[in-house]
Amino acid sequence: MSAAGDDKGTNMKAKELRAKDPEALRKELEELLKAHFSLRMQIATQQLTNTSQLGKTRRDIARVRTVMNEKAAAK
Repeated sequence: MSAAGDDKGTNMKAKELRAKDPEALRKELEELLKAHFSLRMQIATQQLTNTSQLGKTRRDIARVRTVMNEKAAAK
């Protein structure tokens, strides 16, 4: 997932995430964390024009972590 202008993966639903297996969730979380880092670097270098992407990515990370914790608690 590219952080530069690519909206793929944003605004994901918790329902969609719950259907994924734990390995897919870990991979999704890793991609989101990389995208979040990239966005933070773009802000630091003043290259990011759409700053709302940062908040969307942060909320997606929280969604993935929440679903991961729900699945871990269910075991």
